[in-house]
Amino acid sequence: MRDLDLTTLRLFVTVCDSRNIARAAEIHNIVASAISKRLLLLEETVGNKLLERHRRGILPTGAGEILLEHARAMLVGADRVARDMATYRTGIKGQVRVLASVSSIAEFLPDDIARFLQMPEHRGIRIDIQEAIGRDVVRGVREGVSPIGVCWDAADFEGLQTRAYRRDHLAIIAHPSHPIAALECCAFEQTMEFDHVGLPASRAVHTVLARAAAIIGKPINYRAVVSTFDASMRCVRANLGIAVVPREVAEPVAGSLGIKILPLSDPWARRGFALCFQDDRNLSPAAMLLLAHLETGEQQVRQIRFERSHKESKP
Repeated sequence: MRDLDLTTLRLFVTVCDSRNIARAAEIHNIVASAISKRLLLLEETVGNKLLERHRRGILPTGAGEILLEHARAMLVGADRVARDMATYRTGIKGQVRVLASVSSIAEFLPDDIARFLQMPEHRGIRIDIQEAIGRDVVRGVREGVSPIGVCWDAADFEGLQTRAYRRDHLAIIAHPSHPIAALECCAFEQTMEFDHVGLPASRAVHTVLARAAAIIGKPINYRAVVSTFDASMRCVRANLGIAVVPREVAEPVAGSLGIKILPLSDPWARRGFALCFQDDRNLSPAAMLLLAHLETGEQQVRQIRFERSHKESKP
């Protein structure tokens, strides 16, 4: 099979989206006959009929649907290459794409990257952050979508290298009038009799809570399931139930929302995050600088915590 032409693939995608060759011609400022000729050549190249006319317009065949999925991915990749190359014309000398879990983005990663970019020696580097669930972070790094990933350290990192990143502490958040709000901290088992506000099953927090509930032998009563930590905290403010979120996410807004934070005493409530990558010998200079910065940042946090606890222990 001959190499696929990106221009033809772009026209093919537009025809599928608009269901009309004439409309696609208007969008790309090209005559309709030229598009028709390119589509015929595309069908010859792949050896399958790709489009059919219906009352609803031109629709992809089964083979066309498969090609459409691949074409979209190829065009996204091509556009990314063009964008990345364009950065060098504007003075950017390095770019790093980071796949990161929801928790890491909500808690500390943006601030850490901001400090990295504020350093004069890094002014020629651009960092792109893309949010993904933990397993997709690992898969993306493994498949080369991103050189660096950040997620919960309980993920399956087989085939990848890892470095320790930051830590957080899961906590219960509750409305001040809720019975559990009278406590200063609690075990997860103490919350099982109350309604919860949960996160989707794909999230790491949901997974760890489901595992804890299975060990306890009691179900979690979810009154609502929302997609973000912010939404769960707003549900708690409305007294729809209690929720489990990282304490580091809740603390900055607890006062303004009027909610109570109760750290969980369970050992699993203290989570670690990891930086993952394929091989540090293959990382770009910019990626190596970012990796070192993020790893050093955690070491600095640990030192500050050690010094603080040492001072508090003195009489």
